[in-house]
Amino acid sequence: MSNDTEKQTASAWFKELRDQICASFEAIEDDCTGPLSNREPGRFERKSWQRTNQSDGAEGGGGTMSIMRGGRVFEKVGVNISTVHGTFEPEFAKNMPGADKDPSFFATGVSLVAHMNSPRVPAVHMNTRFISTQKAWFGGGADLNTALPIVKDTADFHAAFKAACHRHGDSYYERFKKWCDEYFFIPHRNKPRGEGGIFYDQLASGDWAADFAFTQDVGRSFNEIYPALVRRHMNEAWTDAEREKLLEYRGLYAEFNLVYDRGTSFGLKTGGNVDAILMSLPPEAKWP
Repeated sequence: MSNDTEKQTASAWFKELRDQICASFEAIEDDCTGPLSNREPGRFERKSWQRTNQSDGAEGGGGTMSIMRGGRVFEKVGVNISTVHGTFEPEFAKNMPGADKDPSFFATGVSLVAHMNSPRVPAVHMNTRFISTQKAWFGGGADLNTALPIVKDTADFHAAFKAACHRHGDSYYERFKKWCDEYFFIPHRNKPRGEGGIFYDQLASGDWAADFAFTQDVGRSFNEIYPALVRRHMNEAWTDAEREKLLEYRGLYAEFNLVYDRGTSFGLKTGGNVDAILMSLPPEAKWP
């Protein structure tokens, strides 16, 4: 498979996964009978954007934001895709594999963050991506983020990704779970952002098809387990005190994304769409 074909294949998959997840989430909105079921079911609105290459002003790809706000279950959720290309700025190129001598790059992926109305329904983050410089690799993962952790939810979330990992590599789950725990840790708070999951980067085993298949499996596994967790709790009532706990937790989530998140840094330093990059931020948060 040529590199151009690999790029096209990966980009097409991320778009397909976006469509599958958006359909799952809109079905949840339709089926809600809980506290906010008097609202119209939420629907995604899509907005495309184009990127200009910072180095020479040339066309540099773009993407599409799919955002749902004010739904019955989802307070704010973004399922964004992008396919961008260009040249890294020198400061950024030196930190990217394969870009130290040739700073040209291609990147495509899907990125999702869901913030929920109910403090009993976990928020979540998921992304998968393919990046090509003089080297090419996959990365991504998913992690659960809830103000009111529930042991069974956390266990089932991890079990889903453990099964996906074991279908592709005996060591994947232990490696990628540990990586997630270390990555999504907030040093200035000395605590993790949430309940963890898996995180992987620079996955390039030498078998592109195998690495792509694993990345697809991560996306499919997410679209199976997370909607199931949402449906467990979406019709439960919650208290004002629980909602307050949620708003305070969101402050922690925002701190990580603004200070430590590599995806945020990558997007901003490569001239990406600022609204798409910062869609991960919650619609409302508190710092007590």
